[in-house]
Amino acid sequence: MLQTYTAKYTRFQGGYMGQLVDWPEVVTEGANLDECRAMLRDALHEMILAYQDLSRSVRPSDRSEA
Repeated sequence: MLQTYTAKYTRFQGGYMGQLVDWPEVVTEGANLDECRAMLRDALHEMILAYQDLSRSVRPSDRSEA
């Protein structure tokens, strides 16, 4: 199933920083918006794999803030 998430982008002198609103621990940077979006997709994929390895829920609504 394909999910969509909202991202926040901050422009800085070297490019863009992106963070997923539903996954605040997923943060990355890119030289431009396209690269930053691609990096966010990759970072989210890696975060989901890490959650699965830890037997944690990967649905943001099921995750509690620490």
